[in-house]
Amino acid sequence: MLDDDADDVPSAVFEALFAQAPLGLFVFDEELRVVRYNPAGQGVRGIPAERIVGHRIADFAPSFHSVEFENLARRVLDDGAPVRGLVVRGRNPEEPEHELVVSASLFRLRLDSGRALGVAAVENITDRQAALDRLEILHAAHRQLGTSLDATGTAEAFTAVTVPRFADAAAVDLVDEAIRGRPPRPGPVAAETPMRRASFRSLHGSSGAVLPGELSTFPIPTPFTQAMDDARPRLIEELRLDDPWLAVDPERARRLTDAGVNSMIVLPLTVQDTVLGLAALYRTRRREPFSREDFDLAGELAARAALGIDHARSYTRERHTATILQRHLLPKEPPELTGVEAAHLHLTGRIGTGGDWYDVIPLSGARVGLAIGAVAGEGIEAAATMGQLRTALRTLAVQDLPPDELLLRLDETARVLAAEQAEPGPGTPGPIATCLYLVYDPVDRTCVAASAGHPAPLAIGPDGAPMVYDIDTGPPLGRGDGWCENTVLELSEGSLLALYTPGLLTARPAERVGPLDRLRHVLARTDQDLRALCDGAAYALVPAQPESDVMLLLVRTHALETARVASWTFQDNPAVVREARRGVARQLGSWGLGDLVDSTNLIVSELVTNAIRYGTPPIRLRMILDQELICEVSDSSNSAPHLRRARSTDEGGRGLFIIGHLADRWGTRFSRRGKTIWAEQPLDGEAVEGEAPDGKPPAALMG
Repeated sequence: MLDDDADDVPSAVFEALFAQAPLGLFVFDEELRVVRYNPAGQGVRGIPAERIVGHRIADFAPSFHSVEFENLARRVLDDGAPVRGLVVRGRNPEEPEHELVVSASLFRLRLDSGRALGVAAVENITDRQAALDRLEILHAAHRQLGTSLDATGTAEAFTAVTVPRFADAAAVDLVDEAIRGRPPRPGPVAAETPMRRASFRSLHGSSGAVLPGELSTFPIPTPFTQAMDDARPRLIEELRLDDPWLAVDPERARRLTDAGVNSMIVLPLTVQDTVLGLAALYRTRRREPFSREDFDLAGELAARAALGIDHARSYTRERHTATILQRHLLPKEPPELTGVEAAHLHLTGRIGTGGDWYDVIPLSGARVGLAIGAVAGEGIEAAATMGQLRTALRTLAVQDLPPDELLLRLDETARVLAAEQAEPGPGTPGPIATCLYLVYDPVDRTCVAASAGHPAPLAIGPDGAPMVYDIDTGPPLGRGDGWCENTVLELSEGSLLALYTPGLLTARPAERVGPLDRLRHVLARTDQDLRALCDGAAYALVPAQPESDVMLLLVRTHALETARVASWTFQDNPAVVREARRGVARQLGSWGLGDLVDSTNLIVSELVTNAIRYGTPPIRLRMILDQELICEVSDSSNSAPHLRRARSTDEGGRGLFIIGHLADRWGTRFSRRGKTIWAEQPLDGEAVEGEAPDGKPPAALMG
């Protein structure tokens, strides 16, 4: 029940509201000029009324002047739609050195006279917004810090998180061990230890006195060296020119004062009491010094950054170890062979060492095996798997298996490796690698290739024109249902083969020419040295930091001169052995290899005799003068000879034993038309090339 003064209650409440309410209340007219306000509101208590009434907000609180605020106020007056919770930042009109954050709500009042007035209710939310800002910075740190497997990248993420949301400038300096992946030294860091600048960011846009990548030291004693020594952060709430430590480092003092630094935090980046580096945060434009809450937040950011840097250091160390292992498992240089000359390019990817590999394998009959492959994954595991697959491939290759059969057997090895590496549980292990294998024969200039999930080689003719080499690609290694088919291509003298891993042909969105076309263009200059062509391919196709490993093997093919090959075909008659020896002696004399006549005749006699006794005609003898002397005897039988130790009472069984002692290497290879037994003898001196033989035995001996 109202008393006698009930009629005066609305007026009394109105006056009390504007005199005592803790919120800021501002009534403004159509020109956005204040006609009534609450002098008890925070931010205007010490400002005379004549500086507020009749003026716009921008007149007495210029830092709160906002085009958005004025547009919203006009819209409220025009259509009456209220605005709630508009956050506005500015300087406190009472204390310009401090920031003030307010939440403003705008609504319209319509007087009885029809006049429209606007009301702004303003709440001080500075402390609450500061807590929200710190929480947002922590969220940003969770999203960005530790996502890079690079110490420098983590340092750059730290400065990006802190500037400008938290500091006006930030710098990160790291010890070299943290950047290079070496094991950190436990305990504090000596004050005289050089530190490498990893990142610097500033609102002023400057790059800092120490450029990224440069080394610098901190004079003793300063907050920097103290933090390095005891691994504790330092808060300098107010930087004064008469601080004693500034006299120790006058150059740094000059830079700090010139930049207008008024407050700073020095943070050691530590993991398990090991100092990896230092971070420094500075305030220049902001007048508020770093608070204790800011100091605690900075400590959390530094801890997360240090953890990310340590993870990057561990990754870098593992990556270096994997790179060393990979390079140790790869050929140092391709061998020098008559049939081919080769050069390779190998670049390690940014995301980690992969399992790319290549090989150039000397085979029997002056032939050459060419291999390239890529193992899935990266790191030490991929490098180790690569080494196992390369060893298995090389073991299969020297057995003179054709490419399709070799990859089929290599797939069995890959299945075993995949099963060993698979995680326990249900499911079938997936493929672990791709591989391309080719065999080039310089005698007939043919190249036989098969692929297990790997890109086909790029073939370039001696004139620089591309050649079509369509290979039916089978599934990758390790699936267990591997099948591959051989594809044959005849190559002219001086042709070029480019074997590569997928990392070489990474597409660049901005370029209209595809990577394969760019590679063709580079390799079209076939007269260039192979190493120069490898470099040219790197310049044209590989970005500054390739994501994955890049492997390129360039091979220039050569045909073996006809004067270096002699062949005969014999009847199935024991009498041909004598004629074979005569032909061998004549040929060796023509080549200037008379010293090898006796040993070669013994080898040829045994091989031809075995072919006549156990093989199937026709019987063919071929001699090749390469880096060694090669003797080959072929027949149409698929039965394989076996070396055994003959007993003293045995009448036979010593032929292959004799060949094994006379020859440097010997073996058997099979084809669809039968088998070939071959033996290689080293050349002690230079051979003198003579006239090419007619390659025909006496007419009576020809089959």
